[in-house]
Amino acid sequence: MMGHAGMAALAVRYLRSAGTPAPEARPPDPMPRPVLRAVRADEQPPPAPGELRRVLGRFASGVTVITAPGAGGEPPAGFACQSFASLSLDPPLVVFMVGRTSTTWPRIARAGVFCVNILGAGQGTLCKAFAVSSAQAADKFAGVRHSPAPVTGSPLLAGVPAWVDCEIHAVHTGGDHLIVVGRVEALGAEESEGRKGNENADEDGPLIFHGSTFGTFTAFDA
Repeated sequence: MMGHAGMAALAVRYLRSAGTPAPEARPPDPMPRPVLRAVRADEQPPPAPGELRRVLGRFASGVTVITAPGAGGEPPAGFACQSFASLSLDPPLVVFMVGRTSTTWPRIARAGVFCVNILGAGQGTLCKAFAVSSAQAADKFAGVRHSPAPVTGSPLLAGVPAWVDCEIHAVHTGGDHLIVVGRVEALGAEESEGRKGNENADEDGPLIFHGSTFGTFTAFDA
């Protein structure tokens, strides 16, 4: 139905009851001001950014592309994001982090919605295309097949193993980053049965980011 090649099965679950009006609420502030605090003379100074990046780079994560439809005549927006996680089952919430200096985030904020495209092991090139700054890329979507996500209309990239369609629920400050909470409206994943023990698991599995390099996942019995 979505027209995505390589999607053996697509499970879509709508999480907002049909006909139920959404409660009126003020839209979240897209740029909450950071809370600043001076370091006391008797306190140890915080770790240097370079050391923080070196150590935390040892933590492996999945890779996503966050997309949003154009608002007010703007083109669609998207950027590569590894800081994505599930937040809550009830209500269904997810979260991602984005730098305060991002030139893509204001466009996503204006749209008020986004789609999390979870990338597979063979989509490193796709990730790199969305990892560049919007100021450096005239059109990140050039040559990238996509269709509207079922609820928000955000670009759903062809061939991704899974996706999560969201409305922006809240935005919190997180130092030099913003913590964006999304309420899940729909989601889907390709069929994964038979993957465990598959000799091609590295090709079929998720895209992993670790120590500034891409890798793959290999399953094994505990």
